[in-house]
Amino acid sequence: MKRLTWILILHLFSVSVQSQYYTESLPYDPEEPKVTNLHFFLHEFLSGSNPTVAMIAQANITSSDNNSSVPFSTIFALDDILKTGPEDNSEVIGNAQGLGILIADTNTTNLLWYWDFGFITGKFNGSSISMFSRNPTTVTVRELSVVGGRGKFRMAKGFAQLKDYSRNDTTIIAELNVTVIHY
Repeated sequence: MKRLTWILILHLFSVSVQSQYYTESLPYDPEEPKVTNLHFFLHEFLSGSNPTVAMIAQANITSSDNNSSVPFSTIFALDDILKTGPEDNSEVIGNAQGLGILIADTNTTNLLWYWDFGFITGKFNGSSISMFSRNPTTVTVRELSVVGGRGKFRMAKGFAQLKDYSRNDTTIIAELNVTVIHY
């Protein structure tokens, strides 16, 4: 019995030693990075029967100076449609899901966007690119940062130029030219 007790104690010590935090750094030798240029249109519906934007939180601002219907610190959920063209009947190639936060209480509308652009057709089916950037909506052409991706866009970086193609009270169609560097 005494021998069994010692065997169990030694075994417990070996288990605790083997379960210690472990890390190993290996040299990183990737293949040549690829550069992919994407061109597509984002269709965003602010209202109607199938809106793609929903307000999920809004600050309780009581200032009389704030006459905006969408005040500072409003948070939106997004599920916009990606298409090959600006027309309603253009081919759907994916969707852009994410969050937007109104970050400026000024005369300009500055938004902070996190979007994951997921593709559902073609050679990038099942892949996505992630963008996280400030989006000053009063500027004609905005630049957004590509900060990551998955699938064929794993370890992506790059930038997107976003330009409003058309805009009204219910719909925004934006043209995107995206340069993605990935492995």
